[in-house]
Amino acid sequence: MSTTLPARLARLLAGLALFGASVALMVRADLGLASWDVLHQGLAARTGLPMGVLVNGVALAVLLLWIPLRQRPGVGTVANVALVGLALDAVLAVLPPVDSLAVRVPLLLAGILLNGVATALYLGARLGPGPRDGLMTGLATLGLPIGRARTLIELAVLAVGWLLGGTVGPGTLLYALGIGPLAQFLIPRLATPAAGRPVPTGVTPPCPA
Repeated sequence: MSTTLPARLARLLAGLALFGASVALMVRADLGLASWDVLHQGLAARTGLPMGVLVNGVALAVLLLWIPLRQRPGVGTVANVALVGLALDAVLAVLPPVDSLAVRVPLLLAGILLNGVATALYLGARLGPGPRDGLMTGLATLGLPIGRARTLIELAVLAVGWLLGGTVGPGTLLYALGIGPLAQFLIPRLATPAAGRPVPTGVTPPCPA
């Protein structure tokens, strides 16, 4: 698999665009969202701003938390902030809401699967973590186990998003249980090897958006 910079950039951009599209599919399924997207949707309901704008706004706010955690951004970090929200709004603009459960369930499953592919592409490019990724790893450097850090962040974000009116449903649980194993399976198959090192197979990364 090519490890040239142009190939890695292409992988990064494709992953971020697909990530935004996957979130849009889960929004239209209306069966529950991932924790961060519950927060984004809740903020959108309260402010009237497009959800994609809020995805990027929250990402910028989270980046400010990197300062005390001494995390360093990369090209992937900047691209994450700039592109995921744009892709999300673009897909929502052309994909109308649906009422039929027979359509919503496949939309949810497609969104989760696409999210796993997008996560593997984006993280596999090895060009810098997303804002939320960096928050989790930053907390881990302070001595908090990475699993516990992720759980605390997810629960806190989910609680705030739910209080703001974000959608919590069976899809929220399905995403939470499925995205880790799915990403872990896909990352070693879609990632670019780094400097001769094998791609780790035990990675269970958080959602980059």
